[in-house]
Amino acid sequence: MKTLANLLLFQLTWVAAVGGAGYGMWWPGLVMLGVFMLWHRLAEADWRSDLTIAGVLSVIGFAADSALLQAGVLQYATAVPSVHVAPIWIVVLWAGFALTLNHSMKFLHGKPIWAALFGLLGGPLAYWVAANVWHAASFGDARTSLIALGLVWAVLTPAAMALAAHLRRPIGSPAAP
Repeated sequence: MKTLANLLLFQLTWVAAVGGAGYGMWWPGLVMLGVFMLWHRLAEADWRSDLTIAGVLSVIGFAADSALLQAGVLQYATAVPSVHVAPIWIVVLWAGFALTLNHSMKFLHGKPIWAALFGLLGGPLAYWVAANVWHAASFGDARTSLIALGLVWAVLTPAAMALAAHLRRPIGSPAAP
């Protein structure tokens, strides 16, 4: 049941962030991420490692999406804080994605090829839906952009899965100081 709740809360965070951005609002995803994190705090025994993963992946995602923006691969609607870097709502998505890694996406643990394939296909699909359904992003050359996004996600997804598995401490072991 917790796995399903994790998946649902991530999807709600995604829709709030992307839908909000499509309507010129950067904050709905941030509010929903707060709800998702609160649920994690209350429902998950190892919530500290999940929040650590969310912080680390937010920084990595911010850098990756900012580089894609600078390379002209895509542009974002609701470019807060700046048109020169990935917006807040994209960072929210990275944090939300991180909260799924040891839960609803746990099936990819120890399967780097499958994680890479998942990223190769799922990453560009999410951006395509954000761009074409919600108008939260736009592409330079769509084919080139989707290929670039696929390659980035094919690398970052297995790396994120490995990081999440590494940082997750076994239930019952003492918390880090």
